[in-house]
Amino acid sequence: MKHLHPSFEAIRPGIGSSFTSLKFFTNENIKSHVWHYHPEIELIFVCRGSGKRQIGSSISYFSEGDLVLIGSNLPHCGLTNENTHNDYEMVIQFKPDFLGENIWSIPEMQRITALLEKSKAGIVFGEEVKKAVGKKIVEMHDASSLDKLCRLLNILDELALTEDYRILNAGKYYLQTQIEDNERINLIFNYVKDHFKEDITLEEMADLAHMKVPSFCRYFKKITNKTFTRFVNEYRITHALKLLAEQPLSITEVCFESGFNNFSYFNKTFKEYIGKSPSQYRKEFNYFIE
Repeated sequence: MKHLHPSFEAIRPGIGSSFTSLKFFTNENIKSHVWHYHPEIELIFVCRGSGKRQIGSSISYFSEGDLVLIGSNLPHCGLTNENTHNDYEMVIQFKPDFLGENIWSIPEMQRITALLEKSKAGIVFGEEVKKAVGKKIVEMHDASSLDKLCRLLNILDELALTEDYRILNAGKYYLQTQIEDNERINLIFNYVKDHFKEDITLEEMADLAHMKVPSFCRYFKKITNKTFTRFVNEYRITHALKLLAEQPLSITEVCFESGFNNFSYFNKTFKEYIGKSPSQYRKEFNYFIE
């Protein structure tokens, strides 16, 4: 079986612009299966919709849209697919030096510089800032060239000021250290993404990484700041959240469709990660969206 590394995505700004601003309507930007990276920093606003998000080693489920900032060369999967039901998706992409190599060192840019440093681990923003900034991102898209640039800087400054955010990858997790680490960890991520519904053993993953099991466990924990078992469980629980919210399946069906082969272990793990039982989560989620 061939295992793919994350694909490099080449991004080119439009004529007359130093950065890229794109708007995709419902289901036009389907990249949920593509594990990719690029040197450009990426700001994504999904208007409405829900789905799974994997940015670095962080796997989570979002509902009612998303606003995330993804740092340079941080591998990720697209946020939308045919089941997302988003109104539209806004994507802004710019290279760290798109305004010159020294721009971020001047006093006026200190806040934004700190924001972009945090984005290396991925940032997801909360509801209030998402609503306010999302509207500005849409308005910026149709602005003239210089006005668009000024609006982008204002948006970044507003994001730099808010405390309504969460870092997605704890422990300064960056997938941009050594090429060898990139290739090895991404091979592991791709395997989990494609096989999380199956039984995945430490022995086969260590073999895939050309390591002994103890060395693999230490390596994975060092790179991702979590154990391999936790990483796989997070992937499966996130898939379960998606199924509970979007599919009319029984809790038992959700359990096995998410890769768990033991119902009591599924319930125990779900409650450990989410803080409530699967049935309680579904009930509260349905009440929220109604």
